[in-house]
Amino acid sequence: MRLMAFDYGTKRIGIAVSDSLQIIATALATVHPEEIWNFLQKYLATEQVETFVVGKPMRLDGSPSQSAQHVVGFMRKLKKTYPSIPVVEVDERFTSKIASQAIAQSGLKKQKRQEKSLVDTVSATLILQTYMDSKGF
Repeated sequence: MRLMAFDYGTKRIGIAVSDSLQIIATALATVHPEEIWNFLQKYLATEQVETFVVGKPMRLDGSPSQSAQHVVGFMRKLKKTYPSIPVVEVDERFTSKIASQAIAQSGLKKQKRQEKSLVDTVSATLILQTYMDSKGF
């Protein structure tokens, strides 16, 4: 079964998944928040997900950031819509910055590097990899 991670934003949600052996985290997609429920319904019709991993936006001092309230609402709906799939949070501080740096060093053409959706999927991948590393996957 796979793990699925989300980098939630009010404009875009980056999504990453693990392979079925839960060894490698891979960027999957970026979707608009209004499209996430249709996306999940279609994805879960063909793939089994063991756990949802959601990036928890925090300030440097460890307190919730301004966007945390949106993430809480998203997690609440995830739990209600898919009660059999556990939802866990992972500190997402610095994931966007690390993602941006990785993209800048990737050798991609400038136009591709500037796509904000790429940062979101790479951030989701980092969130998932952080979770997998913490669990010893």
